[in-house]
Amino acid sequence: MASFNNYKHLFTPIKVGHTTFKSRVEFAPMVCDMTDGDGEATQGYVDFVERQAESGVAIIHLGATPVDDVAAADYRSELCVTSEDRVAHLVKLAEAAHRHGAKLSVELVHAGRGADPELIKSPDALAPSNFPIQDRHPYIKEMDQRDIEQVIASYVDCATRLKRCGFDAVLIHGAHGNLIAQFLSPYVNHRTDQYGGTLENRMRFPLALLKAVREAVGRDFILELRISGDEVIDGGMRTDEVIEFLKVAQEYIDIVNVSAGLIVEPEGRVYSMPTYFRPPGSNVPYARKIKACKDIKIPISVVGSIITAELAESIIAEGSADLVAMARALLADPDALNKCYRGREDDVRPCLRCWGCAGGYGSHIHCAVNPQLARTYRYSKPWPADVKKKVVVIGGGIAGTQAARTLMAKGHSVVLFEKGEKLGGLLNDINKLPFKDDMRRYTDWIERETQKCGADIRLNTEATVENVLAEAPDAIIVAVGAVPARPPIPGIDGKNVYNVIDVDSGRVTIPKGSRVVVCGGGLSGCESAIALAMEGNTVTVVDMIPVSEFASGVHDLVKSMIEMLLEQHGVTLIGEHLVREIGDKVKIEGKDWSFAELDADYVVDAFGMKKNQPMIDRFFELIPDVYYVGDCLEVKNIMNANFTAYDRSCNI
Repeated sequence: MASFNNYKHLFTPIKVGHTTFKSRVEFAPMVCDMTDGDGEATQGYVDFVERQAESGVAIIHLGATPVDDVAAADYRSELCVTSEDRVAHLVKLAEAAHRHGAKLSVELVHAGRGADPELIKSPDALAPSNFPIQDRHPYIKEMDQRDIEQVIASYVDCATRLKRCGFDAVLIHGAHGNLIAQFLSPYVNHRTDQYGGTLENRMRFPLALLKAVREAVGRDFILELRISGDEVIDGGMRTDEVIEFLKVAQEYIDIVNVSAGLIVEPEGRVYSMPTYFRPPGSNVPYARKIKACKDIKIPISVVGSIITAELAESIIAEGSADLVAMARALLADPDALNKCYRGREDDVRPCLRCWGCAGGYGSHIHCAVNPQLARTYRYSKPWPADVKKKVVVIGGGIAGTQAARTLMAKGHSVVLFEKGEKLGGLLNDINKLPFKDDMRRYTDWIERETQKCGADIRLNTEATVENVLAEAPDAIIVAVGAVPARPPIPGIDGKNVYNVIDVDSGRVTIPKGSRVVVCGGGLSGCESAIALAMEGNTVTVVDMIPVSEFASGVHDLVKSMIEMLLEQHGVTLIGEHLVREIGDKVKIEGKDWSFAELDADYVVDAFGMKKNQPMIDRFFELIPDVYYVGDCLEVKNIMNANFTAYDRSCNI
């Protein structure tokens, strides 16, 4: 193969059923929140699909899509594939994918006991057994034969409709505790009839469903099954049973996609959608075990934190799987595969695995590091400026570097002042924690890409009124970030008190075996507490907010993982208490005006961040066009820094 391709396995075609995939990469399904109120794809969704088709993936799986509107739905804004009256949007999606040689598929799902009571029309959720989920539908109907046949008919109806609309495949969602998985799993299937008990009985419904869909769509249509290689929960389905099921199911399916966990159970969902606390490629061991079974003849795909082409290549090269499914890495950089194919790996914008992309009600899919994702028209890319201007950017952190790169892409002349010796701002401090490998890669990328963007970058140079005005700028972007908040608490300047940034960066070291009190239950305080506890310290976190609100401001998946790690490492959490005094002990006050003292060899000040107001005021109305981005505008997060800097720069 040509010397420019260093990934001979990843970019080698493979036969799947009667179809040839052009590469070994699938775009994993994600709900994009880009439909209208009737579940039809907006033009933005069509554009999103086309952008991913350009990425080099072999097939795009559109995120979890209910097979009926009676009892199947578990999430708002899902794509509608159930109506014969609304198919034009499906045709548009298929055309968008095919323009670039990608196949298109929909992940068909029935949530079963995980159905959202606000979204379904049925008074009851359907499931193999009456086993409700906390905060989901409280009323469960144990499915009878009529229900089983109706659900199978719904899958057949959707699959055949999608084939008529030009789709190439469907992905049957049999993982993560959805209805098919509920029948397979002894954890929730407590039936005593022919659909419960033994594995042979538990797989009777899933096999009947797959058989019916296969007979309806024929062999020229790809049928893929997603399954949890292990449910990673006591009483759940294990890999050995998955293998036995697949030995039979392969008669009807062309490929199996291996995931893990149960999205509907708190203790299992952190495995279904891995965060930056989990190792990359966390589901590969399950796929490897399935692949090793000589009786399974169909291709094996694996999903779960596969965030680099290097990792994807190694998985296939070592024989752990035949294909990989990626999503978040291709949201962070839709050109990642094309760059790697051409030998430009260092140019790939890394994914943080923060799940900022997961969106939410009323918000389409986003990416913390890619502000162009799923946006059209004015903000789809930095369009060339009508009038070239000289812009001074003050600050070389996340927002400042994003502004510099965007402005240069528009054709402006840029001077960037950074008082430190490196670009990246606070990332250079907070990326030192043991579970921040992704952030370290992102920090390095910021440094490389900004240095080569063409801007005049002046490190070790603090911006002053004089040197900024000396550049005669047409516009100024102030991106000086935030500084630690220092509440007037007696003892906060004590010798045993360290700021969380200094602790996380390693500038100060807390001896192992120490008693540490972390003052502040925000994300930084909780992450620091986990790291300190992992090092062998006895750690307590205290804050005035309730414990349930600790580590807020992140996606629920990340918050769940943080809560799990805090518990696993024995961190004591104290909510609804104010820190009143710091010394050899930390004096705290409860809501009932009661006082307590916490033993502390060391105290970590994690009271949060505030705007760098003196620097903000220094440049206020210095010239007519002065703009504030990132934490200067609102102290928030990486996504806010990138988006505010990008949007403002696009408008100059």
